[in-house]
Amino acid sequence: MTPHQSTPQRPQPPTGWRRLAFRLPIRLYRAGLGPLLGTRFLLLHHTGRKSGRRRQVVLEVVSYDRQTDTWTVASGFGPKSDWYQNLRHRPEAVIQFGRRRFRVTAHFLSPEEGADVMADYARRHPRAARRLSSLMGFPTDGGEAAYRRIGEATPFVRLKGTPVPSSP
Repeated sequence: MTPHQSTPQRPQPPTGWRRLAFRLPIRLYRAGLGPLLGTRFLLLHHTGRKSGRRRQVVLEVVSYDRQTDTWTVASGFGPKSDWYQNLRHRPEAVIQFGRRRFRVTAHFLSPEEGADVMADYARRHPRAARRLSSLMGFPTDGGEAAYRRIGEATPFVRLKGTPVPSSP
């Protein structure tokens, strides 16, 4: 961000053919091909805060702790993203991660925690962090301080899960 810019120029959520492209991974999960996306993505099943309808979105996993079944995801389009607002209203949801399903509870990270998460992500995935920052409307010089500022301004959600028993 420039010194004059206090908030990013976040892009609008995609529409038209770009929306279809963004939603294509949902079809992969529905077809049982979610594992093709590896461990970098999950499918979030959440409930619409106004409609009460079941909703789905595929999110990039910023970090995953296998020992505690905890995922951290970012709201790249900001706090007005529907899935983010829906979790704010009803933090209990279900995710699909690979072939497994988990009941999760959403915990919303503070700006300071977001700074730590983003700086760590940038260290582990420098090219992806630069691309993600650009997508979210944040210019970056690639330095840790820049990623910490981006993390402070990005809504991060930690999803703590328990496995859902598979159906016989």
